[in-house]
Amino acid sequence: MTQITENDKKYLIKLARMVIQDRLGEKQPDPEPKEISPALQEKRGCFVTLHQNNQLRGCIGTIEPIMPLIVCVKENAVLAAFQDPRFLPVSINDLAHITIEISILTQPRQVSFQNADELVSILKPGVHGVILSQGYMRATFLPQVWEQLPKTEDFLAHLCLKAGMGKMCWKDPKITVEVYEVAYFSEKD
Repeated sequence: MTQITENDKKYLIKLARMVIQDRLGEKQPDPEPKEISPALQEKRGCFVTLHQNNQLRGCIGTIEPIMPLIVCVKENAVLAAFQDPRFLPVSINDLAHITIEISILTQPRQVSFQNADELVSILKPGVHGVILSQGYMRATFLPQVWEQLPKTEDFLAHLCLKAGMGKMCWKDPKITVEVYEVAYFSEKD
């Protein structure tokens, strides 16, 4: 995978804000550079997270690398601002108080483990994003969530609940666990 440069990061943040402003009817000049870097053209998973007054305001992402990063950021910025079911859509008044964060994911890889203790020992708090799935139920937490849930057992229990499963689902040997890492950056950087 091609390394994301500082210029790429600045461009993606501007692009995310621009597509949200455009959707709110504030047409902005496209910040598109003369030449799109190879890193932005690669298929990558990404999440766009919105914070308002240091509180989560929206977060939507694409785990699998199914589209070019530039497209992934555009689509998820709009979805995080207007389609996250946990929040009302962002308004023009909200936008001045919103900080945008982008997380670019590595390809998820499945983790093999024999029991709950082994799973706990494999996961790296603050490093691994985790995906839990069983059947049609699936949920993920970005590595940044470890800041609020630093104990692995709590992190996994909350992730089970997010997936709509019982809070101890992570101890079930039939559960599928995948991990990934992220490069993340925000307007605060």
